[in-house]
Amino acid sequence: MHLNGSTFNDLRQVGIHPNFWYPVARSVNVKSGKLFATQFAGEPIVIARTAQGAVFALEDRCAHRQMPLHLGVLEDERLKCGYHGWCYGAGGRLDRIPYLTEGGKIPPEARRVRSYPCREQYGLIFIFAGATAMAEDVPLPNLPEFQSAEYSTMYFSREVGCHYTFMHENLMDMNHQFLHRRLMGGIQPVLLSHRAGDDWVEAEYKFEGGKQHPGADLLVMGGKGERQTDRDYELMTVRTDYPYQNLVVYRSHSTIPTIRLWAAYVPIDDEQRRNRSFGLLMIRRPKVPGLLMLARPLIRYFAQSVFYQDRLAVEAEQRAYDSQGADWNHEVSPVLLELRRVLAERGISRHEATTQHGSPELPKRVAEARQ
Repeated sequence: MHLNGSTFNDLRQVGIHPNFWYPVARSVNVKSGKLFATQFAGEPIVIARTAQGAVFALEDRCAHRQMPLHLGVLEDERLKCGYHGWCYGAGGRLDRIPYLTEGGKIPPEARRVRSYPCREQYGLIFIFAGATAMAEDVPLPNLPEFQSAEYSTMYFSREVGCHYTFMHENLMDMNHQFLHRRLMGGIQPVLLSHRAGDDWVEAEYKFEGGKQHPGADLLVMGGKGERQTDRDYELMTVRTDYPYQNLVVYRSHSTIPTIRLWAAYVPIDDEQRRNRSFGLLMIRRPKVPGLLMLARPLIRYFAQSVFYQDRLAVEAEQRAYDSQGADWNHEVSPVLLELRRVLAERGISRHEATTQHGSPELPKRVAEARQ
Protein backbone atom coordinates (compact mmCIF):
# COMPACT_ATOMS: atom_id res chain seq x y z
CA MET A 1 0.00 0.00 0.00
CA HIS A 2 1.57 3.27 -1.15
CA LEU A 3 0.82 6.68 0.30
CA ASN A 4 1.40 8.92 -2.68
CA GLY A 5 -2.29 9.32 -3.36
CA SER A 6 -2.25 7.64 -6.76
CA THR A 7 -1.38 3.98 -6.23
CA PHE A 8 -3.92 2.95 -3.60
CA ASN A 9 -5.87 -0.20 -4.17
CA ASP A 10 -9.50 0.65 -4.80
CA LEU A 11 -10.64 1.49 -1.29
CA ARG A 12 -14.30 1.25 -2.28
CA GLN A 13 -13.80 -2.45 -2.98
CA VAL A 14 -12.56 -3.10 0.56
CA GLY A 15 -15.10 -4.83 2.77
CA ILE A 16 -15.47 -3.94 6.42
CA HIS A 17 -13.94 -6.57 8.69
CA PRO A 18 -16.64 -8.58 10.47
CA ASN A 19 -14.58 -9.57 13.51
CA PHE A 20 -15.81 -6.59 15.54
CA TRP A 21 -18.98 -5.67 17.38
CA TYR A 22 -21.32 -3.63 15.17
CA PRO A 23 -24.56 -1.90 16.19
CA VAL A 24 -27.51 -3.01 14.09
CA ALA A 25 -30.44 -1.51 16.00
CA ARG A 26 -31.37 0.88 18.74
CA SER A 27 -32.63 -0.83 21.87
CA VAL A 28 -35.86 1.18 21.88
CA ASN A 29 -36.77 -0.21 18.45
CA VAL A 30 -36.68 -3.86 19.58
CA LYS A 31 -39.77 -4.32 21.72
CA SER A 32 -40.37 -7.04 24.29
CA GLY A 33 -41.76 -10.19 22.69
CA LYS A 34 -41.19 -8.78 19.20
CA LEU A 35 -38.91 -9.36 16.20
CA PHE A 36 -36.82 -6.78 14.36
CA ALA A 37 -35.33 -7.20 10.87
CA THR A 38 -31.94 -5.74 10.00
CA GLN A 39 -28.90 -6.50 7.79
CA PHE A 40 -25.14 -6.64 7.92
CA ALA A 41 -23.28 -6.53 4.58
CA GLY A 42 -26.09 -8.25 2.72
CA GLU A 43 -26.82 -10.86 5.38
CA PRO A 44 -30.40 -10.66 6.70
CA ILE A 45 -30.56 -10.79 10.49
CA VAL A 46 -33.51 -10.95 12.86
CA ILE A 47 -33.23 -9.58 16.39
CA ALA A 48 -35.57 -11.03 18.99
CA ARG A 49 -36.31 -9.74 22.48
CA THR A 50 -37.89 -12.19 24.88
CA ALA A 51 -40.56 -11.25 27.39
CA GLN A 52 -37.79 -11.29 30.01
CA GLY A 53 -35.87 -8.63 28.08
CA ALA A 54 -33.02 -10.76 26.71
CA VAL A 55 -32.02 -10.31 23.07
CA PHE A 56 -30.66 -12.79 20.54
CA ALA A 57 -29.88 -12.65 16.82
CA LEU A 58 -30.39 -15.23 14.09
CA GLU A 59 -30.06 -15.50 10.34
CA ASP A 60 -33.33 -14.13 8.99
CA ARG A 61 -34.11 -17.17 6.84
CA CYS A 62 -35.95 -20.31 7.82
CA ALA A 63 -34.01 -23.49 7.03
CA HIS A 64 -37.15 -24.98 5.52
CA ARG A 65 -38.27 -22.66 2.69
CA GLN A 66 -36.07 -19.59 3.34
CA MET A 67 -39.02 -17.55 4.66
CA PRO A 68 -37.83 -14.44 6.55
CA LEU A 69 -38.04 -15.35 10.21
CA HIS A 70 -38.93 -11.80 11.25
CA LEU A 71 -42.36 -12.48 9.73
CA GLY A 72 -42.92 -15.14 12.38
CA VAL A 73 -43.70 -14.93 16.09
CA LEU A 74 -41.72 -15.20 19.31
CA GLU A 75 -43.03 -17.70 21.83
CA ASP A 76 -41.10 -17.65 25.10
CA GLU A 77 -37.49 -18.02 23.89
CA ARG A 78 -38.31 -19.72 20.60
CA LEU A 79 -38.75 -18.10 17.24
CA LYS A 80 -41.55 -19.65 15.23
CA CYS A 81 -41.45 -19.27 11.44
CA GLY A 82 -44.59 -17.64 10.08
CA TYR A 83 -44.86 -20.09 7.16
CA HIS A 84 -44.97 -23.64 8.58
CA GLY A 85 -44.27 -22.98 12.25
CA TRP A 86 -40.76 -24.43 12.44
CA CYS A 87 -39.29 -23.42 15.79
CA TYR A 88 -35.75 -22.25 16.56
CA GLY A 89 -34.03 -21.64 19.88
CA ALA A 90 -31.85 -18.65 20.69
CA GLY A 91 -28.80 -20.56 19.46
CA GLY A 92 -30.35 -21.21 16.03
CA ARG A 93 -31.09 -24.88 16.68
CA LEU A 94 -34.21 -26.28 15.06
CA ASP A 95 -36.00 -27.90 17.98
CA ARG A 96 -39.54 -28.45 16.73
CA ILE A 97 -41.46 -29.09 13.52
CA PRO A 98 -45.06 -28.86 14.72
CA TYR A 99 -46.71 -31.11 12.12
CA LEU A 100 -44.42 -34.10 12.66
CA THR A 101 -46.12 -36.99 14.44
CA GLU A 102 -45.72 -36.86 18.21
CA GLY A 103 -42.31 -38.15 19.14
CA GLY A 104 -41.17 -37.96 15.56
CA LYS A 105 -37.54 -37.07 15.13
CA ILE A 106 -36.43 -34.00 13.26
CA PRO A 107 -34.84 -35.19 9.99
CA PRO A 108 -31.04 -34.96 10.07
CA GLU A 109 -31.04 -32.93 6.87
CA ALA A 110 -33.12 -30.20 8.58
CA ARG A 111 -30.34 -27.77 9.41
CA ARG A 112 -30.18 -25.07 12.03
CA VAL A 113 -29.88 -21.39 11.16
CA ARG A 114 -26.87 -19.27 11.95
CA SER A 115 -26.87 -17.46 15.27
CA TYR A 116 -24.90 -14.29 15.94
CA PRO A 117 -23.30 -13.32 19.25
CA CYS A 118 -25.45 -10.45 20.46
CA ARG A 119 -24.96 -7.84 23.19
CA GLU A 120 -26.87 -4.81 24.35
CA GLN A 121 -24.93 -1.75 25.51
CA TYR A 122 -25.20 2.05 25.28
CA GLY A 123 -28.82 1.80 24.19
CA LEU A 124 -27.75 -0.16 21.09
CA ILE A 125 -27.86 -3.81 20.06
CA PHE A 126 -24.55 -5.10 18.74
CA ILE A 127 -23.89 -8.29 16.78
CA PHE A 128 -20.62 -10.04 15.99
CA ALA A 129 -20.77 -11.07 12.35
CA GLY A 130 -17.36 -12.73 12.11
CA ALA A 131 -15.89 -15.88 13.67
CA THR A 132 -18.01 -16.70 16.71
CA ALA A 133 -15.03 -18.12 18.59
CA MET A 134 -13.44 -14.66 18.59
CA ALA A 135 -16.42 -12.77 19.99
CA GLU A 136 -15.52 -13.18 23.67
CA ASP A 137 -12.03 -11.81 23.08
CA VAL A 138 -13.10 -8.69 21.18
CA PRO A 139 -14.25 -5.84 23.44
CA LEU A 140 -17.18 -3.57 22.83
CA PRO A 141 -16.26 0.09 22.31
CA ASN A 142 -15.35 1.88 25.54
CA LEU A 143 -17.47 5.02 26.13
CA PRO A 144 -16.86 6.30 29.67
CA GLU A 145 -18.82 9.50 29.06
CA PHE A 146 -21.96 7.46 28.37
CA GLN A 147 -21.74 5.92 31.83
CA SER A 148 -21.10 9.24 33.55
CA ALA A 149 -23.87 11.31 35.13
CA GLU A 150 -21.91 14.35 33.97
CA TYR A 151 -22.99 13.73 30.38
CA SER A 152 -26.26 13.50 28.47
CA THR A 153 -26.49 11.41 25.29
CA MET A 154 -28.33 12.09 22.04
CA TYR A 155 -28.82 9.32 19.47
CA PHE A 156 -28.54 9.57 15.70
CA SER A 157 -29.19 6.83 13.16
CA ARG A 158 -29.51 7.27 9.40
CA GLU A 159 -29.19 5.19 6.25
CA VAL A 160 -26.64 6.70 3.87
CA GLY A 161 -26.16 5.67 0.25
CA CYS A 162 -22.39 5.29 0.16
CA HIS A 163 -19.51 2.97 0.97
CA TYR A 164 -18.59 3.17 4.66
CA THR A 165 -15.08 4.46 3.86
CA PHE A 166 -16.54 7.72 2.54
CA MET A 167 -18.02 8.25 6.01
CA HIS A 168 -14.67 7.77 7.72
CA GLU A 169 -12.99 10.21 5.36
CA ASN A 170 -15.72 12.81 5.76
CA LEU A 171 -15.49 12.98 9.56
CA MET A 172 -11.70 12.85 9.71
CA ASP A 173 -11.33 15.59 7.09
CA MET A 174 -12.09 18.87 8.86
CA ASN A 175 -10.89 20.73 5.76
CA HIS A 176 -14.38 20.37 4.32
CA GLN A 177 -15.88 22.99 6.65
CA PHE A 178 -16.54 25.18 3.61
CA LEU A 179 -19.41 22.77 2.96
CA HIS A 180 -20.93 23.95 6.26
CA ARG A 181 -20.23 27.65 5.79
CA ARG A 182 -23.85 28.68 6.42
CA LEU A 183 -23.82 26.79 9.71
CA MET A 184 -20.24 27.30 10.83
CA GLY A 185 -19.83 30.89 9.71
CA GLY A 186 -16.24 32.03 10.01
CA ILE A 187 -15.14 29.11 12.19
CA GLN A 188 -12.21 27.22 10.65
CA PRO A 189 -10.44 24.20 12.17
CA VAL A 190 -6.64 24.34 11.80
CA LEU A 191 -4.67 21.09 11.85
CA LEU A 192 -2.19 21.08 14.74
CA SER A 193 -0.86 17.52 14.55
CA HIS A 194 -1.66 14.01 13.43
CA ARG A 195 -0.49 10.55 14.41
CA ALA A 196 -1.17 7.03 13.19
CA GLY A 197 -0.61 3.38 14.08
CA ASP A 198 -1.44 0.02 12.60
CA ASP A 199 -5.19 0.34 13.21
CA TRP A 200 -5.72 3.96 14.22
CA VAL A 201 -5.34 7.54 13.00
CA GLU A 202 -5.72 10.69 15.08
CA ALA A 203 -5.81 14.35 14.07
CA GLU A 204 -5.90 17.35 16.40
CA TYR A 205 -7.40 20.67 15.33
CA LYS A 206 -7.95 24.05 16.91
CA PHE A 207 -10.71 26.51 16.05
CA GLU A 208 -10.16 29.89 14.49
CA GLY A 209 -12.71 32.40 13.31
CA GLY A 210 -15.73 34.26 14.53
CA LYS A 211 -19.49 33.95 14.63
CA GLN A 212 -21.13 30.59 14.02
CA HIS A 213 -24.54 28.91 14.35
CA PRO A 214 -25.85 29.15 17.94
CA GLY A 215 -26.32 25.38 17.95
CA ALA A 216 -22.57 24.95 17.63
CA ASP A 217 -21.99 27.24 20.61
CA LEU A 218 -24.56 25.35 22.63
CA LEU A 219 -22.79 22.08 21.90
CA VAL A 220 -19.90 23.29 24.01
CA MET A 221 -22.24 25.15 26.37
CA GLY A 222 -20.73 28.55 25.83
CA GLY A 223 -19.27 30.86 23.28
CA LYS A 224 -21.33 33.99 23.68
CA GLY A 225 -19.28 36.87 24.91
CA GLU A 226 -16.05 34.93 25.24
CA ARG A 227 -12.87 36.43 23.91
CA GLN A 228 -11.58 35.32 20.52
CA THR A 229 -8.30 34.29 22.16
CA ASP A 230 -10.26 31.84 24.33
CA ARG A 231 -12.04 30.33 21.33
CA ASP A 232 -8.75 29.86 19.54
CA TYR A 233 -7.74 27.42 22.25
CA GLU A 234 -10.72 25.13 21.74
CA LEU A 235 -9.39 21.77 20.60
CA MET A 236 -10.99 19.05 18.53
CA THR A 237 -9.58 15.55 18.23
CA VAL A 238 -10.86 13.20 15.52
CA ARG A 239 -9.73 9.61 15.82
CA THR A 240 -10.41 6.39 13.95
CA ASP A 241 -9.88 3.27 16.04
CA TYR A 242 -10.83 0.72 13.45
CA PRO A 243 -13.72 0.29 12.82
CA TYR A 244 -15.12 3.11 15.01
CA GLN A 245 -14.64 6.88 15.05
CA ASN A 246 -14.60 9.46 17.83
CA LEU A 247 -14.77 13.23 17.64
CA VAL A 248 -13.95 15.00 20.90
CA VAL A 249 -14.11 18.73 21.63
CA TYR A 250 -12.39 20.34 24.61
CA ARG A 251 -13.25 23.79 25.92
CA SER A 252 -10.45 26.32 26.13
CA HIS A 253 -7.74 25.39 28.66
CA SER A 254 -9.58 22.19 29.69
CA THR A 255 -8.60 18.52 29.47
CA ILE A 256 -12.18 17.32 30.12
CA PRO A 257 -14.21 16.55 26.96
CA THR A 258 -17.17 18.84 26.57
CA ILE A 259 -18.61 16.68 23.79
CA ARG A 260 -17.79 13.27 22.37
CA LEU A 261 -19.32 11.92 19.20
CA TRP A 262 -18.92 8.17 18.76
CA ALA A 263 -19.81 6.83 15.32
CA ALA A 264 -20.05 3.45 13.61
CA TYR A 265 -20.88 2.85 9.94
CA VAL A 266 -22.48 -0.53 9.31
CA PRO A 267 -22.74 -1.79 5.69
CA ILE A 268 -26.23 -2.87 4.68
CA ASP A 269 -25.95 -4.47 1.23
CA ASP A 270 -23.51 -7.12 0.03
CA GLU A 271 -21.71 -4.61 -2.22
CA GLN A 272 -21.41 -2.32 0.80
CA ARG A 273 -22.62 0.71 -1.17
CA ARG A 274 -25.09 1.61 1.59
CA ASN A 275 -24.53 1.91 5.29
CA ARG A 276 -26.45 2.69 8.45
CA SER A 277 -24.62 5.28 10.48
CA PHE A 278 -25.03 5.18 14.24
CA GLY A 279 -23.94 8.14 16.33
CA LEU A 280 -23.90 8.77 20.07
CA LEU A 281 -23.43 12.45 20.91
CA MET A 282 -22.41 12.76 24.56
CA ILE A 283 -22.62 16.33 25.87
CA ARG A 284 -21.19 17.45 29.19
CA ARG A 285 -23.89 18.96 31.39
CA PRO A 286 -23.44 22.69 32.07
CA LYS A 287 -23.36 24.13 35.59
CA VAL A 288 -26.73 25.81 35.06
CA PRO A 289 -29.44 23.23 35.83
CA GLY A 290 -31.88 22.64 32.99
CA LEU A 291 -29.86 24.55 30.41
CA LEU A 292 -28.98 21.47 28.40
CA MET A 293 -32.61 20.31 28.33
CA LEU A 294 -33.65 23.67 26.91
CA ALA A 295 -30.82 23.62 24.38
CA ARG A 296 -31.35 20.06 23.12
CA PRO A 297 -33.81 20.91 20.29
CA LEU A 298 -31.43 23.51 18.85
CA ILE A 299 -28.43 21.21 19.27
CA ARG A 300 -30.27 18.39 17.49
CA TYR A 301 -31.33 20.71 14.68
CA PHE A 302 -27.74 21.88 14.23
CA ALA A 303 -26.30 18.35 14.30
CA GLN A 304 -28.90 17.06 11.85
CA SER A 305 -28.26 20.01 9.53
CA VAL A 306 -24.53 19.26 9.47
CA PHE A 307 -25.22 15.58 8.84
CA TYR A 308 -27.66 16.42 6.03
CA GLN A 309 -24.95 18.40 4.22
CA ASP A 310 -22.38 15.66 4.79
CA ARG A 311 -24.81 13.08 3.49
CA LEU A 312 -25.32 15.03 0.26
CA ALA A 313 -21.54 15.13 -0.22
CA VAL A 314 -20.73 11.46 0.44
CA GLU A 315 -23.66 10.21 -1.62
CA ALA A 316 -22.44 12.41 -4.49
CA GLU A 317 -19.01 10.80 -4.12
CA GLN A 318 -20.60 7.36 -4.34
CA ARG A 319 -22.55 8.30 -7.46
CA ALA A 320 -19.34 9.60 -9.07
CA TYR A 321 -17.59 6.34 -8.20
CA ASP A 322 -20.41 4.29 -9.71
CA SER A 323 -20.46 6.43 -12.86
CA GLN A 324 -16.69 6.37 -13.37
CA GLY A 325 -16.29 2.73 -12.41
CA ALA A 326 -13.31 3.40 -10.16
CA ASP A 327 -12.01 5.65 -7.40
CA TRP A 328 -10.80 8.79 -9.19
CA ASN A 329 -10.39 10.81 -5.99
CA HIS A 330 -7.04 12.63 -5.75
CA GLU A 331 -6.28 12.94 -2.06
CA VAL A 332 -3.42 15.12 -0.79
CA SER A 333 -4.14 15.43 2.94
CA PRO A 334 -1.56 13.45 4.98
CA VAL A 335 -4.27 12.67 7.53
CA LEU A 336 -6.57 11.22 4.89
CA LEU A 337 -3.75 9.25 3.29
CA GLU A 338 -2.98 7.61 6.63
CA LEU A 339 -6.66 6.93 7.17
CA ARG A 340 -6.96 5.30 3.77
CA ARG A 341 -4.01 3.06 4.61
CA VAL A 342 -5.64 1.92 7.85
CA LEU A 343 -9.02 1.27 6.22
CA ALA A 344 -7.41 -0.71 3.40
CA GLU A 345 -5.13 -2.76 5.64
CA ARG A 346 -7.73 -3.47 8.34
CA GLY A 347 -10.52 -4.33 5.91
CA ILE A 348 -10.98 -7.44 3.82
CA SER A 349 -11.39 -8.19 0.14
CA ARG A 350 -14.86 -7.95 -1.35
CA HIS A 351 -14.70 -11.68 -2.11
CA GLU A 352 -14.09 -12.44 1.55
CA ALA A 353 -16.76 -9.98 2.59
CA THR A 354 -19.36 -11.61 0.34
CA THR A 355 -18.55 -15.27 0.86
CA GLN A 356 -16.88 -15.59 4.23
CA HIS A 357 -17.62 -12.51 6.32
CA GLY A 358 -13.87 -12.19 6.66
CA SER A 359 -13.04 -15.37 8.55
CA PRO A 360 -11.22 -18.32 6.91
CA GLU A 361 -12.78 -20.67 9.48
CA LEU A 362 -16.30 -19.39 8.94
CA PRO A 363 -17.37 -21.58 5.97
CA LYS A 364 -16.47 -24.70 7.94
CA ARG A 365 -18.23 -23.40 11.05
CA VAL A 366 -21.39 -22.51 9.13
CA ALA A 367 -21.37 -25.86 7.34
CA GLU A 368 -21.08 -27.69 10.65
CA ALA A 369 -23.87 -25.55 12.15
CA ARG A 370 -26.16 -26.43 9.27
CA GLN A 371 -25.71 -30.18 9.49
